[in-house]
Amino acid sequence: MTVQVAHLTLDPPVFLAPLAGITDRPFRDLVSRFGAGLVVSEMVASQEMVQAKPGVRERAELGFGEATTSVQLAGREAHWMAEASRQVEASGATLIDINMGCPAKKVTSASGAGASGSALMKDLDHALTLIEAVVDAVDIPVTLKTRLGWDDDMLNAPELAKRAEDAGVQMITIHGRTRCQFYKGHADWAAIAAVKDVVSVPVIANGDITDSAKARAAIEASGADGVMVGRGAQGKPWLLAQIAAELFGAPAPEVPTGAALCEVVQGHYEAMLSFYGAELGLRVARKHLGWFMDGVGTGSVLRRQVLTSRDAVEVLALLPDALADQSNNNTKEEAA
Repeated sequence: MTVQVAHLTLDPPVFLAPLAGITDRPFRDLVSRFGAGLVVSEMVASQEMVQAKPGVRERAELGFGEATTSVQLAGREAHWMAEASRQVEASGATLIDINMGCPAKKVTSASGAGASGSALMKDLDHALTLIEAVVDAVDIPVTLKTRLGWDDDMLNAPELAKRAEDAGVQMITIHGRTRCQFYKGHADWAAIAAVKDVVSVPVIANGDITDSAKARAAIEASGADGVMVGRGAQGKPWLLAQIAAELFGAPAPEVPTGAALCEVVQGHYEAMLSFYGAELGLRVARKHLGWFMDGVGTGSVLRRQVLTSRDAVEVLALLPDALADQSNNNTKEEAA
């Protein structure tokens, strides 16, 4: 099973969601190596991008030229959205995604980033001016990511999706929550079916997809053409490949354990140090290291050593023990 977005074939239909501060270039590269049909950059504010005149570092971060990377743009003004889209296309991007789903207050507040993200669901006429501006500005495919609506009294994702399709959007991803839910409660995958019913372009289900069983349930409930995985991939960059193998017959990944896991994590750590520089990279890497250690049950003492060290060489030296089978170490620690 594949997803066709204009001339692009996305295979398998299991995609990595954009997550601020998480789905940077090193993490997207790691997920892609295990297997994903598409990875999406962190959300980029359109006006800030254009005014900053991005250089080599920003192009590397967004993954311009990568066939399986989509660059996600956000904004409130058609002019800046169009200009940023042209810049992204000129830099070699193959796909642009428009963010109308971010629930963060700094994005949706008028005093923040200009009432963008999911705040645009409160004004569909204005939202369409942004969509039309982006579609008209570029020749590459444009997609849309949004939520079910602003709140339970404004479940207008189907209307937005239909109008977006009519404007030229080639794929729509729906997070099965309203903006006012943020990430509380449970994603309503069945509600995504109302979007699938009114559009002919591919629809992707997002929200609470943390394993293959939930991915299958999301597709069955929504009728979606694929799934997008976000927080579930934290500490499990192979999760998308596992889902693709179990649901769509893609090659099964070899899930690393022990020394193999350590090699993966050390490689990711070194990639972050290289990308961000040693000082910032060490800090940015801590959340990822924490998630990997959560997965193996690293004892609290060793975990604290890894996460508080300010020496990259020391962290690399600690990781083999931190990522080894922790069952015996945890038993000893509890006894102590």
